[in-house]
Amino acid sequence: MNQNRPQTLTSEFFSMLPFAFIFVIVNMMMKNIFLVAVFLLAFSSCASQINGSLMGEGQADLAIQAELKPGMSALIGRFAALSGTAKPGAPLLDGPSLAASMSKAPGITSVSFANKTLSSVEGPVKISRISDFLSSGKTSGFISFEQKNSAGEGHCAVNLSLASGPQILGLVSPEISMYLNALMAPIATGEVLTKAEYLTFVGSIYGKNIADEIASSSIRASVNFPGVIQSVKGGTFSGRKADFEVPLLDILVLEKPLSYEVVWK
Repeated sequence: MNQNRPQTLTSEFFSMLPFAFIFVIVNMMMKNIFLVAVFLLAFSSCASQINGSLMGEGQADLAIQAELKPGMSALIGRFAALSGTAKPGAPLLDGPSLAASMSKAPGITSVSFANKTLSSVEGPVKISRISDFLSSGKTSGFISFEQKNSAGEGHCAVNLSLASGPQILGLVSPEISMYLNALMAPIATGEVLTKAEYLTFVGSIYGKNIADEIASSSIRASVNFPGVIQSVKGGTFSGRKADFEVPLLDILVLEKPLSYEVVWK
């Protein structure tokens, strides 16, 4: 483990984590089970795909599809049974509730999710201006956008680091941020961990299969831009379309800052 970790994280602390996690998770699920599902969907799905278009004024139309992996599906089911909220035949992910939660995030114009299956959701998300997405008066967003109307040139950049992650996450949902803090995910806590350390930690609490699912998961995005793309950092491109594949573990741990950029003309 990292030697610079605060001294409060002692062996006694870690020995108590399984019991603390169960208490936190069960209580949170009894209050709002769909918020736990939001996190598991966004960060632990086996098939996360984002397709969309970015317009010249910075508006974005996205279509999101995501499906939970078997291990995560079973984990949600066990938590639901433990909290007494399980309903036979009910979806593990509540699409409408998920949409209602996301609609409160800065920069979102509208969002609508429906259940494709019991463990998956899909639907459109409209963003008023991409640079305002998950930004506030206290912190700027993690996406920058510029379109030079006279020359038709523009660029869009995405930057996420351990310094900005907790603030941005809090704008999505305070409850999700609290849940991720309970899971000790660095994107929420700001703690410095290696990816190997985090996987070991998750495996010790939830089992190796959950850690393996996180390690093998990624988020794929395919986005059309206002002009012909000239260059892409962190992905590939053809014509006006850029494609990205970001490992889930890189996002959760942020061992290194994530940086992506598209330049078009």
